[in-house]
Order: sequence, then structure tokens, then C-alpha cells
Amino acid sequence: MILKKPLITEKMTALMDKRGQYGFVVDPKSTKDEIKAEVEKFYGVEVASVNTMITRGKARKNRRTGQISGYTNKYKKAIITLKEGFTIDFYENI
Repeated sequence: MILKKPLITEKMTALMDKRGQYGFVVDPKSTKDEIKAEVEKFYGVEVASVNTMITRGKARKNRRTGQISGYTNKYKKAIITLKEGFTIDFYENI
């Protein structure tokens, strides 16, 4: 499965309302064409463009000593721009 989960943050909600862009956490090995095909098949919409980025893990510090004790996991996210007239409703089945 290429799409892992939707990104629902304040910033992504603002992009949904203003530009019709939606964010997803995706498989790190997936390509833009695979992501586009998966979103179109799963949600029944037409995708105009796909932008991807790999976010690195943040450093985790020990509270007492201040030393870095590891990192959070890195992940790949995709920002999907839909064509005019299409929307995705993440809150449909709540």
C-alpha cells in the first residue's frame, strides 16, 4: 500500500481550503506516478500534480544530560493538488 495516512495539521487544513491541496504520508520508495494513480483510484478524483519530500527525523534529547539519545523516524510525504471541482473529505465516515 502506497498511501499510509492523510496529513491533518493546521497548515495542511489551510492548504486544503485555499489551494485544494492535500497531504499524505506515503511509502518512501513510491514514485510520483504511483502516488497519483493510487489517489485517483482510492478517492475517485483527478490529480493535477504531486509534490514529494522526505522529512528527516528530529533529534531526541535526554532530559537530564541534554545528550542526543536517538532520532524519530524519517518519512516521505506527498502534497497532492487536485483539478478544479474535485475535493476529498477525510471526515466523511466519522
